[in-house]
Amino acid sequence: MNKFVLSFELIDSPLLPVAAVIAGFGVVAVFLWAPRRLIRTAVVAVGAAVVMFVVAKILEAMDTFQGPLPSGAIWWATGAAAAVGIGAVGICRRPWPRRVIGAITVVAALLAGALGVNASYGVTHNLAAILGVQALDPASLPQRGDTAGDPSTLYQTWEPPAGMPSKGSVSALTGGSKIPTGQYAARDASLYLPPAAQVANPPALPLLVFMMGQPGSPDPTALAKALDTFAAANKGLAPIAIVVDQLTAPDRDPACVDSAKYGAVSTYINQLVPQWAEANLNIVKDHRYWTIGGFSNGGSCAALYGTKHPDTWGQMLDIMGNEFPGSEHVAQTVTDVYNGDANAFQANKPSVIMAAAAPGTYTDHLAIFTWGSADTTYGPGQQANADAAKAAGFTVLTHIVEGAGHTGEALDGSLAYAIPALASVLGLAAPTS
Repeated sequence: MNKFVLSFELIDSPLLPVAAVIAGFGVVAVFLWAPRRLIRTAVVAVGAAVVMFVVAKILEAMDTFQGPLPSGAIWWATGAAAAVGIGAVGICRRPWPRRVIGAITVVAALLAGALGVNASYGVTHNLAAILGVQALDPASLPQRGDTAGDPSTLYQTWEPPAGMPSKGSVSALTGGSKIPTGQYAARDASLYLPPAAQVANPPALPLLVFMMGQPGSPDPTALAKALDTFAAANKGLAPIAIVVDQLTAPDRDPACVDSAKYGAVSTYINQLVPQWAEANLNIVKDHRYWTIGGFSNGGSCAALYGTKHPDTWGQMLDIMGNEFPGSEHVAQTVTDVYNGDANAFQANKPSVIMAAAAPGTYTDHLAIFTWGSADTTYGPGQQANADAAKAAGFTVLTHIVEGAGHTGEALDGSLAYAIPALASVLGLAAPTS
């Protein structure tokens, strides 16, 4: 499929309002074409809307969507169903121009409904992310630059040169730049380079490895936007970020650990990715300046890896993660990932790992936990893990995005809080008092 189509912005673009307006005009046209059938057409529209609303609520009650539906998603789906019903009436009535208008109305309503539901979640910004494929251009690896100096004072010593780009770059780590995946079928990772990494003799920068949710893909859109915002206010400085794939496919959940069924995901992310990054990127070698982070399913993996591999990851960022990997389908995870060993499943819960760690294991390690105030599914688990991390010796920060559920609104608000908070311990901004 064409890269332009795959990468076209779906949320922050006029496509949704255009589709909604066309559907609206079509609805009006069908009604006005035969006003004597107004009541009959209205009954069809209301019936379609009610059926859609009831079905959505039933699926929500069955936890089909792994949490409550955003209110906007329900109303977009309901409105689209009503418009489709009206368009169908137009298709079934002569003359042919009315049938054409009805067909256009149906197509526009379906498109507006799909885009509206997607915008209500606010996470997948393009078709590539929805399909779980990579559509970015292949990466050109950055220059290796100055690694001397104290990374903790980079925000004081760095001065951007003339001609530094105003924004970071995003690209795909594929072909010759692909990260070896070992015994794991990871999709190609994405690379974000801040402006300061794109100049001659760039400074060594901190490393951020990030994972998105499920269903999902290594889509850097939300993270890149947040890092660009920070870099614009901080002389082009931001972490070099790699968005990696912890799923292999949108419908799979390897639960963040190596297994015979899904492959060696933990080995890939905690060994192969760091080895590749150290050999190929101009990053600070001191692992205290390395962060593991993620959103939703990726957040649960970040919590597991940050607690289990403190020598690799100096800092941890868990945005709306599950309390533990596989929490939505415990029995299936125990069977598929742990070959029925419930004790092994229990031992890989972040809270259990933290409780068993030796005193001092997490000294000087920052753990950030964020969630939306309306996220009743994952919010309590985030609070529980934050409490466990504090008891284990982490320096803990929590942030609640008011009014947000398990959506892109909460993801964006979390990143807007977390990136500056991390920067103050990564040498990219003055320490907070």
